[in-house]
Amino acid sequence: MQTEELDLDRTGRRLVDLTSEAVRFCAGTADGLLHVFAPHATAGLALIETGAGSEEDLLTVLERLLPRDDRYVHAHGAVGHGADHVLPAIVCPFLAIPVLGGEPALGTWQRIVLVDLNTDNPRRRVRLSLLPA
Repeated sequence: MQTEELDLDRTGRRLVDLTSEAVRFCAGTADGLLHVFAPHATAGLALIETGAGSEEDLLTVLERLLPRDDRYVHAHGAVGHGADHVLPAIVCPFLAIPVLGGEPALGTWQRIVLVDLNTDNPRRRVRLSLLPA
């Protein structure tokens, strides 16, 4: 299995498109399975269309589901940080994507996106792993 860890600075961004990094990582391989994992208790990964407003729609839905206020038992950090710890139960922290001919077999508009609403820590890692067929 081949693995690479991405170090991300998402300062000012709640969504980070990782598709180009995934495509680069898979280049030169044959078929297999790409596993993308965010090893954080406050982040998840999603397959969404970007550039047509879906990013803002996703953030609006998450803000509605996980309001940033003081209702959470998990209460350290910024106000609403408890919501950050619930996020991975809604937006899974991993994705498994088929790789065909050295490319992630994504749909026409699908992009791999890190979702992280946590304002306390802009530094993130994402692990890409490729299991050859």
